[in-house]
Amino acid sequence: MVEVELSRIVIDETSDEQVIVLKEKNGRRSFPIVIGIFEALAINRVISERKMPRPLTHELLVSVLHAFGAKLTRCLVSDLRNNTYYAILTLQRDGKTYEVDARPSDAVTLALHEKAAIFVEDSVMDSVAREEGEAL
Repeated sequence: MVEVELSRIVIDETSDEQVIVLKEKNGRRSFPIVIGIFEALAINRVISERKMPRPLTHELLVSVLHAFGAKLTRCLVSDLRNNTYYAILTLQRDGKTYEVDARPSDAVTLALHEKAAIFVEDSVMDSVAREEGEAL
């Protein structure tokens, strides 16, 4: 597994497809993930620390996790199949670990909100990543 961080978010309100770029934390490789406008705006709100008057879906999920004593420990972009990325959220509660399937956009949003580590499976990174300066 390779630890990554959100390097960039590209929001184009005239398009249905937005992009987040994940970059190796201790390296030069990065890759884009195409996400929807609402997911991109949610990520943007988290990183800019803008609160909405009412909880959005990811904030609701965080509240539910906290209410049940669970902690999000990491997000893993685990696979790429048919041009679709897959992610897994790792949760801990009462000494037990749980893994939950998630869309990468939701997983990244929750990880950023909870300051949890974000990882990419080696096979995914090896197949899609580009070095800094190389065109994505």
